[in-house]
Amino acid sequence: MAVEAVKSIVVGTAGHIDHGKSTLVRALTGIDPDRLKEEKERGITIDLGFAHAEIGGVAVAFVDVPGHERFVKNMLAGVGGIDGILLVVAADESVMPQTREHFDICRLLHVHTGVVAVTKADLADPEMLALVHEEVGELVAGSFLEGAPIVDVSTRTGVGLDRLRETLAAMGRALPGRTAAGAARLPIDRVFSVKGFGTVATGTLVSGRLAVEDELAVLPGEHVVKVRGIQVHGSEAREVTAGHRAAVNVAGVEVADLARGQVLATPGLFQETRVADAVLELLPGTKGLRHGARVRFHQGTAECIGRVIVAGPPRSGGEGAHDVPPGTRAFVRLRLEAPAVLQRGDRYILRAYSPAVTMAGGYILDPKPPRTAIRTAAALERLQALDFDPGADAATRDRDNGRAVEVLVAGRGAAGLPVLDLSRRLGLSPEERAALIARLEAAGRVVTAGEWLLAPAAIEQLERDLLALVGAFHAGQPLSDGMPREEARQRLAGRPAAEVFELVVGRLVAAGRIGGRDRLALASHRLELSPEEQRAYDALEHVYQSAGLKPPDGAALTADAGIAAGVAERMTALLVRRRRLVRLGTMLFHADALDRLKGEIRQLKADAGPAGARIDVGTFKERFGVSRKFAIPLLEYLDRERVTRRVGDARVVL
Repeated sequence: MAVEAVKSIVVGTAGHIDHGKSTLVRALTGIDPDRLKEEKERGITIDLGFAHAEIGGVAVAFVDVPGHERFVKNMLAGVGGIDGILLVVAADESVMPQTREHFDICRLLHVHTGVVAVTKADLADPEMLALVHEEVGELVAGSFLEGAPIVDVSTRTGVGLDRLRETLAAMGRALPGRTAAGAARLPIDRVFSVKGFGTVATGTLVSGRLAVEDELAVLPGEHVVKVRGIQVHGSEAREVTAGHRAAVNVAGVEVADLARGQVLATPGLFQETRVADAVLELLPGTKGLRHGARVRFHQGTAECIGRVIVAGPPRSGGEGAHDVPPGTRAFVRLRLEAPAVLQRGDRYILRAYSPAVTMAGGYILDPKPPRTAIRTAAALERLQALDFDPGADAATRDRDNGRAVEVLVAGRGAAGLPVLDLSRRLGLSPEERAALIARLEAAGRVVTAGEWLLAPAAIEQLERDLLALVGAFHAGQPLSDGMPREEARQRLAGRPAAEVFELVVGRLVAAGRIGGRDRLALASHRLELSPEEQRAYDALEHVYQSAGLKPPDGAALTADAGIAAGVAERMTALLVRRRRLVRLGTMLFHADALDRLKGEIRQLKADAGPAGARIDVGTFKERFGVSRKFAIPLLEYLDRERVTRRVGDARVVL
C-alpha cells in the first residue's frame, strides 16, 4: 500500500472521563479503541486506544486517551505526535476538571488545531446546549481552539456525526503535510507479539521515513533492530513517512526488550541525555514552581522523574527567590533521573510530583548542555541566545538554528563541536546540516576542521597559543630545531583534535609565521651556536664522517677531542636531529657512510645480472672490512631500508 495515496493525519481525543470519547471514536470509525479486558468490564478507558478511518478523502488515525485523572500519564503518552485534537465535552456535564487539564496539556504542547464535539446532545435541551457552548467558548478563549467548530453529536441517535466527519475532513485538508526529511524517529506507545511475526511496536512517526529492511536503534538502550514489516491503517506497507501512525514488526528483540517511552530511530543521529536546558511555561492558576522542585517529566511517550533548576543568578529576597510565578515563562535546566531521547525543539510537559497535576510545559533548547553552572548571568545569557519561536516559518527557523550553532560552537572553545552534534542536538538532517554549515562558513561565523566546527575566535586563540608555546620551547631549548609536533598539540589548551591542530598549523605556515614538519619552529627562529659548540659540532661530524662504517666509541671520542661532555651530548643530539648522524642500536653512523653503503649493495645486484645477488654476514665483513659488531646492525639497517631481505642466513639484494 502506498501510504501517500491519501492525506493522513493523527487526531487525539481529549476530555473528561465518561464524556463519550471512545464511543464517539467507535461511531466515526467502526473500531472499538478500548482493547483491554478491564476497560470493557469497567466501561472506562485506562490506556491508549487506536482506531482509523478514511473520512472525506482524509485518512484519520485516532489516538483515544483515558479521561480519568489517574490515567493522565497514559493520556500524555498519546498526544505527543498528534496533528489536532478532538475535544470532547458531554452536554449533560459540560466542562469538567479533566477537560481543563487535557486542554491545558494540548496548549502546552502547542497543538495548533482541533474540533470540539459536544456529545450526548440528545440528553440536553437547546438552552442547556447553549450554556455548554458558552462554557466551552470561555475555556478556549485566546487559544488555538478559539473560533474552532463546535459540533453537537449523539452517538445514540447519529445526530451530528456526518457534520463532525465533514469538519474533521476539512481540518485534515487544511493541515500542512509533514516533511519526510530528516532522521526517522518513532516514539513507542505500545508493544506486543503477533504469532508467526514476532515483536511489533506501534507509534506515530514524528520525523523521517521508515522502510522495510531498515536498521533502527532502540533508545534509550543498546539494541539495534531490523524492520521486517510495516502496517499503516491496518494494511501492509513498504514504507511510512512522518505524520503517520504505524505498526512496525522488528527483528532482533523480544517483546520484553521494548517498552513505551523508548524510541525507534535512525542509528547515530540521536543520543540519550539526563540533562537538558529548556524554556518552561507555567500554567496560570497553579502554584509557583520552586527552584529545585521534583517533577514528573513527560516527552513523547516517555515519563520520568526529574528536578527543575531555574537559570540565572540568585535574586535578592532569600529562599524562594528563584520560584517561577504562575502564568510566567522561565529558562531552566532539567535534571532527569532516567535517560531520555531529546532534541532541540521537543515539547514536554511537567506534572507536580505529588499530587500529580499538570503544571507546566515548554520546549527543549539544548539536550546536551555543557557541564557549567546554570545559576549565573552568563548561563542565562546563553539560554536567551539559544531561544527561538517554535511556531516560526522556515526562514526564521534557519536563522535561529544558525545562531544556536554559533552558541554551541563558541561554548566548546578549542575543543570544537562535532559536526554530528548538529543532528543529535538540533535535529537537523544531514542535508540541512551541510547547507547550514556552508552558509555559516561563507559568512565567516564558523570554521570547519574535518568533522569539527570551531568559532573563528577559537582558531585565532589557538594560533596565538601555539606561537607562544613554540616560542617558549625555543627559549628553553635554543639548540633544538623545533618543538615536536604531537607534543605541541598535547600541550595546547583544550588539547584540540588532530584535524583542528593541523588546520591551525596550516594557517600559520601559510602566513609565514611557523615552519617545520615533525618539529615546529617559529619562522624567525635561528639556531645560533657558540664558538665552543660550533667547534664541537664540526669536530664530531668530521670524526664520524671519516670513520665510515667503523664509528668510534662516543665517550672515548669526546675525551680524545677534548670536548666537554655536556657540549658533546648537545651537539651529538643536534647532529641526529639534523639527520647527519643515524643511530643504529647503541652506535652512531654518519648519514653519508650509510648512503654509500646502500649504493654499493645495490651495485652488487647490477653487477650480478639476472642471477641476482646475495650476501651473508661473512661476505659482508670481508667486503667492507668490519667486525661482526658493526656488520649485524648494518645488515639489519639494510633490511629495514628495503635494500636487502633476509632469507635464512643470507640476504637477497632487492
